[in-house]
Amino acid sequence: ARAALRSVTCRCDAGAMPAAGSHYFANDPDLPSEPTTVEVWLPDRRLSLTTDRGVFGRGGLDPGTKLLLSRGPAPAQAGTLVDVGCGTGAIAITLALRSPESAVWAVDVNSRARALCAANAAHNEATVRVVSPDEVPDDLRVDEIWSNPPIRIGKPALHALLTQWFARLSPGGRAVLVVHKHLGSDSLQRWITDQGLPCERSLSSGGYRLLVATRPT
Repeated sequence: ARAALRSVTCRCDAGAMPAAGSHYFANDPDLPSEPTTVEVWLPDRRLSLTTDRGVFGRGGLDPGTKLLLSRGPAPAQAGTLVDVGCGTGAIAITLALRSPESAVWAVDVNSRARALCAANAAHNEATVRVVSPDEVPDDLRVDEIWSNPPIRIGKPALHALLTQWFARLSPGGRAVLVVHKHLGSDSLQRWITDQGLPCERSLSSGGYRLLVATRPT
């Protein structure tokens, strides 16, 4: 069966994770596997993704990721792009297909997600490097971070995760995030700006905010 990724580079201890949906952030989900295939329609392409229990995006592409991929900015046409918290791999695969000259990384703490993402990338003929947080090279620098971030791990763990990835951004690099307003998008935007990365809301739709943060040159 094809598989999926969710990227979490910080070590989040169990106490920081909510009970509901916490299997998304576990290295080895304890739910029995029950894979299913979903079709994803974007403005410029169709993806076929295998999903499974214990992985974010089990029932199909969630509205936030759909907004990010349908109405978000075009990715850089060359550089290093990373999908942080990739789930079934929809973001990473779309980046790789839209920007074939770029090196695309997909990072997730969830082993079932990583397996799904790698298989989905192969099935959709996309070149994606799928890794666990421990496999990310210490010296990796990235030009773009793309993510529907794991808000439910809690604010301290989320801030630690984003801080680690923001430190990898090249000068002039950017982070493109989608967050629902009821899950703290506005406070997250302020926090990102306070970290020295000017952060703008590029659009708002259906309660979701698309945030774009840029590292100064």
